[in-house]
Amino acid sequence: MVVMIHGYKFSPTSPAHSPHTHILSLSPSRLGGRSLSWPRHLGFGQGRLDEGLCIALGWEARGTLWQAYRHAGVAGRALARLIDGIGRPVDVLAHSLGARVALSAMARLGRGRLGRLILISGAEFGHHAQNALKSPAGRGAEVINVTSRENALFDLMFERLMQRPLGGATALGAGLANAPHRWLDLPIDRGGVRVALARLGYPIPAPSRRVCHWSGYMRPGLFALYASLIRERLPLSAITCHLPPEDALRPLPFTLPLPRVRTV
Repeated sequence: MVVMIHGYKFSPTSPAHSPHTHILSLSPSRLGGRSLSWPRHLGFGQGRLDEGLCIALGWEARGTLWQAYRHAGVAGRALARLIDGIGRPVDVLAHSLGARVALSAMARLGRGRLGRLILISGAEFGHHAQNALKSPAGRGAEVINVTSRENALFDLMFERLMQRPLGGATALGAGLANAPHRWLDLPIDRGGVRVALARLGYPIPAPSRRVCHWSGYMRPGLFALYASLIRERLPLSAITCHLPPEDALRPLPFTLPLPRVRTV
């Protein structure tokens, strides 16, 4: 069973911003550059008896970033209650503030309730992830933290805007320091990582933009990897054993080049 969680600016109560007519739909009615069916690319909607179940979790993610951040915590508590009611391990695919929803749920769940979490350009802080990993559910779950320097501007904005209440915390885009073996930082902008994934049969093109918040699910080839991680249980060790040491172990760079300023 898979739960899909959208990020910022979606609202299930607004027809113009509903994720259920966009990325969480089998047949998105809102076509555009960022409209891609998550469930269909994960292999749902094909009519096969072994497809399993997929839940499209919509939550109120509009308003200011502070409001959406708070709403994500509330949605995480609701998700924890839902998963508890299901009574079987659940995998999660989440983007942006959806990562906060997923990690908030993890912090409240018992061991064995979560299988794998794929967090794409997660808008959450590393210390919150560390705390969630210490929970009973976190000690048994595996997390793939998909990052890219294409998202560095969004990470920086997130940190700066939330700095007053949270005091200089670091976003997930910088990787997780001292992460346990069940956490994998996967910087898809790095050549060494793309070479490793290509050797496994998951070729991914290099970034085409310097700034993009949606590259983690729009770039060709990534959903084939996500489907294998969730459906075929591709071992994390199968990825890490192909990664160069500097890509596997070194914290991700998180600085942006400063623009040149012309003086008169």
